[in-house]
Amino acid sequence: QVQLVESGGGLVQAGGSLRLSCAASRSIVTFNVMGWYRQAPGKQRELVAELVAAMPGGSITNYADSVKGRFTISRDNAKNTVSLQMNSLKPEDTAVYYCNTRRSGINYWGKGTLVTVSS
Repeated sequence: QVQLVESGGGLVQAGGSLRLSCAASRSIVTFNVMGWYRQAPGKQRELVAELVAAMPGGSITNYADSVKGRFTISRDNAKNTVSLQMNSLKPEDTAVYYCNTRRSGINYWGKGTLVTVSS
């Protein structure tokens, strides 16, 4: 089991940047998949970006088409954190952003952090 706590959300103007962080309550070394999802008002939760561990010692990143080239996901196993650097933000990026990991068929979610992008 692991608890996830997101931070870094806020209000930003279009074209601006934000960096979200997700702190885990325990080591994330053994969690092969770490990701960020978002849910906008009236819409379903969607994948934004995820890191999937790949042998030997590397990782594969997956991004939603809408954020490719603007967002970058990274993880720091030493600090048990996952970050999402968001650049060139657009009003349509407005949503609650959730940190996610999963193992053995169980999904773990944080409570989310709100990102609001004004035009």
